[in-house]
Formats: sequence, structure tokens, C-alpha cells
Amino acid sequence: MPLPFTDPPKSLCILRLSAIGDVCHSVAVVRAIQDQWPKTQLTWIVGALEATLVGDIPGIEFITFDKKKGRAAFHALKAQLSNRQFDALLHMQVSLRASMASRYVHAPVRLGFDRSRAKDFQWLFTNQKISKADNQHVLDALFGFAQAIGVAVPAQPRWDIPIPADAARYAEQHLPGTQPTLVISPCSSTRFRNFRNWSAERYAAVVNHAIERHGMRVVLTGGPTELEQEYGARISAMAQHPVVNLIGQSNLKQLLAILQRAAVLVSPDSGPAHMATAVGCPVIGLYATSNPFRTGPYLSQQWVVNKYPEAVRQQFGKDVTQVAWGQRVRRADVMDLIAVGDVCRMLDSLRAAARR
Repeated sequence: MPLPFTDPPKSLCILRLSAIGDVCHSVAVVRAIQDQWPKTQLTWIVGALEATLVGDIPGIEFITFDKKKGRAAFHALKAQLSNRQFDALLHMQVSLRASMASRYVHAPVRLGFDRSRAKDFQWLFTNQKISKADNQHVLDALFGFAQAIGVAVPAQPRWDIPIPADAARYAEQHLPGTQPTLVISPCSSTRFRNFRNWSAERYAAVVNHAIERHGMRVVLTGGPTELEQEYGARISAMAQHPVVNLIGQSNLKQLLAILQRAAVLVSPDSGPAHMATAVGCPVIGLYATSNPFRTGPYLSQQWVVNKYPEAVRQQFGKDVTQVAWGQRVRRADVMDLIAVGDVCRMLDSLRAAARR
């Protein structure tokens, strides 16, 4: 079946299991499809954790894939899809696990990334490809799936991830009133603990600046891992003013509600940066290990502290234009390129813009 569709299809299956940031990007793509093809039935196969964030979006059937169950997760997916037929599969994840899951989706059109981006053998599991494009943000790359099937890219992405009433009450309880709030999500994935995470000492200095210069309330957020708990304790101890430490105490919906009430988020390359984008919270992104024009907060590029070009020069002796678009810098001290003053000046600029 040739693409793009000349008429809206009856049904589409979206396959994007993880991670939090990429699932947030995928929401914008799915929303564009909903807006332009409101009668098309959408089914989204999504990871178990990610489903707790997006699984209540209206008008979408969600099928949860729990990778922690191993083979049982594949068996369950096969059983759920055994008698189902879709007009097309949008295979929006480059991973072998996702590709193995895609085998159980029955659709004549199996759309994946172009060959240059179809890593982990994704190209073996698809029969049509999105158009090749260089040097794109991840969200723009995912919008390539919408374009391929005939859905126009919107001028402004739409997310509208629901926030339940109990999550909104949780955020209001911890962030009462109208005092401007700085949220700090200090840790990225623990798999990158030696690369993406800035130091607790420097976060504490930013806390002091936000409170003393801007009269802000500061909230720490994060997951329940030992590393994140350690970061929260150290930042709280080193800061010269009290902070609200919610690390390990919020689920994804509660975090989304907190970010919706916040004035700004400071975070490295991580899922919360893209959750904040989805609810309109500006993000001061801390980037040295990866290119923010590829993975940075989509609507806050002007607020990113970008030390990636310097990191590339130090690590590879090259300009950013001379390395692969997705090249990462994996060095334990690379985030030290970001100075406290860099972040404080960006916060000053953002708060001045907010007042204007």
C-alpha cells in the first residue's frame, strides 16, 4: 500500500515503548494525527512505566508492554493482538525489543526509520521508511512518521497530557500560593551517572542564587534510586536555605502537575525536561554530553546552557560539525564544563523575560 494515505485510515498502531522523554515527543505526533484524522482508531503499544504518564489520553487505546516480565510480556502482547488488523504500524522506536514486539502487529504498512537511522536492525522489521533527514531534533524526526502517512506537521506541537485531580491537589499541597518555583531534577538516568549529572555542590549554589536573587521557592524532584536520594540529601544539606525535597515521593502524574505549576525547571538531558516542555514550563537544560539541538528541551533552546561544542573539542579535537549528529561525550568530568555562573545568568535572563 503506497504512502501517504489518500484518505484517513481506519486504524493505526503506534509502537513506542520508552523512554519518558521520547514518549513525550511521541505524544505530540499522536496529537497531530488525532487533530487531523479524528475518526482514525489509534492503538498505542507503550511501556508500563510510560503508560502511567500517558495512558489516560482520551481517544487512544493503550496496550501496556511490561519489559520486566521478560518473555511473558511478548506472549501477552501476542495474545492481545492475535485477531487484530491495522491499516499501518508506525514503528517509532529503534530498539531490538521494540522490533521483536512489532512482529505481533498485523498491518500491510510497517513504517520505520530510513535506513541510515534504523539502528538495531529495525529496517528488517519494516517495509516502508520515513524520508531521510539530517541533523534533526528527535521530535522533528518523529514527526517524519506523521508526514509519511499524510498528516501535516502542526505549527505548534500539542501535548495536553491529562493531569488527574489528585495529582493537581498533590502539587498544590507542596507548592501553595503564587510564589515562583524553581524545580531542580538533578539526575538523568542512572545508567549515565558518570556522564550527564552535574554536581550536587553546584546545584546547591544555584538554589542559593534563586532564593536570594529572585525570592523563589526551590523544589527537588526525582526517582527513588539510591543515587537520586543521595543527590537530594546533599543538595539540601549544602544549600543555605530550606528546599522542598520531593525526590522519591512523586509519581509521574504528580511530577507533571508540579512542573505545570513551576516557573522553571533546571535539569540535565532527561525525561523531566521533556515533561516540562509538554506543560509549558521553561527548561534550563544542562548539556555537555549530548547535542541539545538533537535532544534538548524542544521549546527552550534559548535557555539551554550548551557546553557540548567545548566537550566535543576536548574529547575528539573536532568541531561539532565534524562528528556524528548523535555523538555523545562520555567522560566522567564533562559536566564540570558547566559553571554555576552559567546557570545563574541563564536563570536571571529567564526571570527578566518572565517579568517583561
